[in-house]
Amino acid sequence: MLENQDSSLPVVGVLLLAAGSSSRLGRPKQLLPYEGQSLLRRAATTAVEAVLGPVVVVTGALHAELLPELTGLPVRVVHCPTWQAGMGASLKTGLAQLQLQQHQPAPTSILVLLCDQPHITPTLLRQLVVVQLATQQPIVATEYNSVRGVPVLFAESVLPLLQALPDAAGAQQLLRQHPEWVATVPFPAGAIDVDTEAHYAALVGSKE
Repeated sequence: MLENQDSSLPVVGVLLLAAGSSSRLGRPKQLLPYEGQSLLRRAATTAVEAVLGPVVVVTGALHAELLPELTGLPVRVVHCPTWQAGMGASLKTGLAQLQLQQHQPAPTSILVLLCDQPHITPTLLRQLVVVQLATQQPIVATEYNSVRGVPVLFAESVLPLLQALPDAAGAQQLLRQHPEWVATVPFPAGAIDVDTEAHYAALVGSKE
């Protein structure tokens, strides 16, 4: 068991997807500073501090450039060579890595998050697990602006569907195909992400 892990919660594998090239932004969003940390390190630290289970960071367009941002964190980094195919490729790369890890007990569910939602907290990630236990729904998604999205938790029963996703598809496809399987956790701040320079300027400006 992880140090300080809540024994009432199951072991959850955490996938932090950071493989994109940030084409809309024009520079690596993973490396943008916010509150003294890069967005990548902030997200990875949040994932670790949730103490749910092993954390895997999936890189793609940038691998060597991102490694220094993860120094000292207990995470496994894996490069997705087919990252350009889409988020599904990164998801499957991360899932395969989790299955290779010698973690006891083995994770029974998977939590997926991205590094461009800076307001994710360890408490929010744990809440997804608590809601899954309470509702027994196979998928628990955060909800913002009437949209269900990441961070999102997938129970063991739906992992085969996640593994079968086309490379070009993301986790969102399962949420749309099976809305009856989805429980939600309100996360209004999830609507704040960083896809463009305007988004980043607004984020940084909100702290000034």
